[in-house]
Amino acid sequence: MNIALSEQQSLALRRLLETGLPLTSRPFQALAEQIEASEPQVLEQVQRWHEQGLFRRVGLVVNHRALGFAANAMLVLDVPDALVDEVGRRLGQAPGISLCYQRPRRLPQWQYNLFCMIHGRQRDRVEAQVQALLEQHLLDDLPHQLLFSTHLFKQCGGRFAAPVGARSDG
Repeated sequence: MNIALSEQQSLALRRLLETGLPLTSRPFQALAEQIEASEPQVLEQVQRWHEQGLFRRVGLVVNHRALGFAANAMLVLDVPDALVDEVGRRLGQAPGISLCYQRPRRLPQWQYNLFCMIHGRQRDRVEAQVQALLEQHLLDDLPHQLLFSTHLFKQCGGRFAAPVGARSDG
């Protein structure tokens, strides 16, 4: 058993992990060097966070636009409240949906409560994919809109560690 990271090292490690793993053969060693810790300490802390449920998954974020996926759209639906959990689970598991979540309605201006992100190379194919998805799940009669992205201003993973110098007392 190794000596646990200090609170300062732990917070620094969280900040570093939020920016992604270093592209090296020993990413946890590189992180350890940046926070003046050992690789086993970093691995132990990451394992502890995993066991506590802090991480849902560790993955790779691909720049979809660089790969030619420029027809990106958010499908918004007005799903009856009694069905939103079931419909959200089904659409969240559907091929082609990269993100699916519920948000509160903002009546009267915004009636939609379920949001699904779809990435594609061509607008007409995304539209056909969405129409097929709606028909397959018997949702084509629900009010919905397909909102295509027009400009990317920023894309990154979530940032949850307090910024350097920020108070962390809530």
